[in-house]
Amino acid sequence: MPKITFIEHDGSIHEVEAELGASVMETALRNDISSIVAECGGGCTCATCHVYVDEAWVERVGPPSPSEDAELDAAFDVRANSRLSCQITVTEALDGLIVRTPSYQGR
Repeated sequence: MPKITFIEHDGSIHEVEAELGASVMETALRNDISSIVAECGGGCTCATCHVYVDEAWVERVGPPSPSEDAELDAAFDVRANSRLSCQITVTEALDGLIVRTPSYQGR
């Protein structure tokens, strides 16, 4: 199983196993990552699963789709490496992925 490292805004680090085909958001929820709220449940209609993809992983993760990009336009503190974690599908190629959560997001 691929591993994903979530670094929360408070410095908490969680390295978790991810199921192939699941989203990064689903992986976060299954592992109680408190900074991923996911109010829309993965429908790409909110930005409460916003993450910053580690620079080393941006190219492998790829760019946001047009609908994700439109949703990110409404998010706070968007950066070049911002993604909605509900739109990143876990594959073997993402084994070792590192994402950070924004400081304004959390339960």
